[in-house]
Amino acid sequence: MTSKLYSFWRSSAAFRVRIALNLKAMDYEIIPVHLGKNGGDQLGEEYGKKNPNHLVPLLEDGEKSIHQSLAIIEYLEEIQSEPPLLPTIAIDRAWVRSVAMDIASDIHPINNLRVLRYLIKKLGISSEAKDEWYGHWIKVGLESLEKQLSIDSRVGKFAYGDQPGLIDVCLVPQLFNALSAKVDVKPYPTLMRIFHECITLPAFIDASWEKQLDAEGLNPAVPPQK
Repeated sequence: MTSKLYSFWRSSAAFRVRIALNLKAMDYEIIPVHLGKNGGDQLGEEYGKKNPNHLVPLLEDGEKSIHQSLAIIEYLEEIQSEPPLLPTIAIDRAWVRSVAMDIASDIHPINNLRVLRYLIKKLGISSEAKDEWYGHWIKVGLESLEKQLSIDSRVGKFAYGDQPGLIDVCLVPQLFNALSAKVDVKPYPTLMRIFHECITLPAFIDASWEKQLDAEGLNPAVPPQK
């Protein structure tokens, strides 16, 4: 039975899961959930019955469903181990998870759409102040990632070794966001080298924004690799 992935084309969390599903060559059907139209489809009663958190992604596998992108990816890793997204060495698995969580738990949530909307609609901050908020936390997060990945011997062509894995799955969507927001990425050469390596692969290309059936825009301008 083909799994169903409730997704929004620009959702970083859904983007992660699309990449993981593609890397593992697993069949899935995209069910678009528009986060903007009609006040947000995710906030409707019908979707709320599926996911009371009113967020994407949500993966339906048969009669069961899973929310939270990293939980979904760990589930995919357990039901189909090849190709692996996590190392076989325990300490390295912990390191990979920690860096992935730096992105998924520390950078992404405070720049998420519902947070930005709250800043403007409820707290009344200006669009300029919202952009400053966004840029500040993106830069703080990317600086930390660059420091970690630029010195760690486990980094290869990709964030861990020479095959894409969990860190890359989380990193690429976050860099899409940074590029779209016109964040200066020159201070992050290690991150951008890994990014360029990833976006040559069909699994990442096919998961990207403009490839989605609900896409409304284009891939952010990707600077050439130097």
